[in-house]
Amino acid sequence: MTIDSLLDHVQAAPARLGKTRLISIDGPAGSGKSTLADRFAARAEARGVHTRVLHMDDLYDGWDGAVRGFALLRDHVLTRLADGREGRYRRYDWAAGAYAELHLVPATVELLIVEGVTSCDRDADTWQSLKIWIETTNEIRLDRGIERDGEALRDHWLEWMRWERDHFASENTRTRANLTVDGNPTLPHDPALELITKSVNLPHDSAAS
Repeated sequence: MTIDSLLDHVQAAPARLGKTRLISIDGPAGSGKSTLADRFAARAEARGVHTRVLHMDDLYDGWDGAVRGFALLRDHVLTRLADGREGRYRRYDWAAGAYAELHLVPATVELLIVEGVTSCDRDADTWQSLKIWIETTNEIRLDRGIERDGEALRDHWLEWMRWERDHFASENTRTRANLTVDGNPTLPHDPALELITKSVNLPHDSAAS
């Protein structure tokens, strides 16, 4: 499936977040959410679509703060955009262990891409134009995490993996997604333009179907 066909699907439907269309990319840590969000943003911007990417890592209140991070997204970004106001949030500084500078999300943004664990929680359903779940094996995810964050954070990663497993089960996140993407595909494809999907649940009249 191409990224462009999914953007066709999103743009063909009415905006559900004020004047903004929302794509949420969820899935276990290390599965490839940030990379996928950047690829969607690149294709959208190539169309001239005013796009913003928001990373849930910037909202979490540390390793134990994912639930609070989603609440901040819902209450200070999504709810405000839905009301025609600019969204706003403070970026969490992981080194300092505290929230830092203020970021604004203009109400004029045409496409908002939110990536990260909790981004597809049920409380955001009413605003989402597309819900994507991306996954790969636990071994690959952990290897990616340790490579990025260092061996000293292995225990944090293992605890996070246990927490997110329970959270996804509670939210039924994977089943509610519009499509499931392979985060470590072996089939030949152009990663800048194409996705390897495991399942698709889009409306039958969708341009991407």
